[in-house]
Amino acid sequence: MPKEVSQQKAAVLGLQHLLAMYSGAVAVPLLIGGALKFNSTQMTYLVSIDIFMCGLATLLQLMRNKYFGIGLPVVLGCAIQAVAPLVMIGKKFSINTMYGAIIVAGIFVFLIAGFFSKIKKLFPPVVTGTLITTIGLTLIPVAFQNMGGGNSNAKNFGDSKNLIVSFITIAIIIALEIWAKGFLKSISVLVGLILGTIIASFMGLVSLKPVIQASWFHLPQFFYFGVPKFEWSSSLTMIIIALVSMVESTGVFFATGDLLHKNISEDDLKRGYRAEGLAQILGGLFNTFPYTTFSQNVGLLQLSGIKTKRPIYWAASLLMLMGLLPKVGALVTIIPTPVLGGAMLVMFTMIAVQGIKMLLQTNLNDNRNVLTIAISIGLGLGVTIYPKIFQNLPQTVQLFLSNGIVVASLSATLLNLLFKKGSGEK
Repeated sequence: MPKEVSQQKAAVLGLQHLLAMYSGAVAVPLLIGGALKFNSTQMTYLVSIDIFMCGLATLLQLMRNKYFGIGLPVVLGCAIQAVAPLVMIGKKFSINTMYGAIIVAGIFVFLIAGFFSKIKKLFPPVVTGTLITTIGLTLIPVAFQNMGGGNSNAKNFGDSKNLIVSFITIAIIIALEIWAKGFLKSISVLVGLILGTIIASFMGLVSLKPVIQASWFHLPQFFYFGVPKFEWSSSLTMIIIALVSMVESTGVFFATGDLLHKNISEDDLKRGYRAEGLAQILGGLFNTFPYTTFSQNVGLLQLSGIKTKRPIYWAASLLMLMGLLPKVGALVTIIPTPVLGGAMLVMFTMIAVQGIKMLLQTNLNDNRNVLTIAISIGLGLGVTIYPKIFQNLPQTVQLFLSNGIVVASLSATLLNLLFKKGSGEK
């Protein structure tokens, strides 16, 4: 059983989980709002209510009941793979069509959850281990980009200040893992982020402007940007993206289950998918985005050693509070991108290591298993680095094949089935 912690310690651990996922959560509204030319008032709503919805979506997944909720210590945030399709729909049709498509996709996920959960038998350790390793490895370039400053095309990308604070953040986390004990060791990432930000402030990399400009309070509103409209091709596009997210979430569910030494059943998967579908429906109604289970927090569970749900309840509550109090929420945005990048590098590599540990459960003396792992990870990383390799294929096919995690998952599943009789995997 996961060891329990006091409410005070759980709150601090919850804040650590929040900071780990925050940049990924706010990236989606910033990218979509910027591409669709939202004004400052619209952007304020979009970011704040998106954060509120991340907390609500997380609660839906935590609170296991008869119909939905996997009940694992996982955090939900915006699906980054939805950015390009949503921008395309918003520009070609309208913002309202964009939200209509999100609602349709959410209903689709909720309805097919039972059927999709039956694919559990397709995910033995050779497949899940490959998928989770690929998730970690494909996220590492994101961490490196943030370490350099965030925008690789910017003039200051790779500036010495960015590199110094990112590596100092990594060094602080490593030092705490080596020399700290008890609770302090479990919050090494949080301490790294705080100290990294303080050091960065002396180097002129921290601005309080977002906090000063943010409002004090506002409430979520149904149909803030207007009543959703429904268009078949847009809905189909978002259904495809939803399927991609379900594949990724499956890997996260199995990774978390492995950490907790818990067998993930078909019923667990069904409830997990339903919670994501419900969160996506609410995202469309509140004019935010699709929500999916975040993988970066799995690495944090491994690093902190605290695997109970209590800190995640705190993270969800803090997210909702920050969504209602934009000025408080803006405090988190002052953490410099290079500092986040340093922490991300540690967490993302931990995910890859978790995948490798799962692969050790397979027979690596069997070349068929080795081929399944090698080819699948190779394809996943290759697509991540060069997604344009499939640019001449139909747009619908590109939506699947431009995601390295999905490509690795499909490859590992198909190769495992092909080699199943000889490999001895079940």
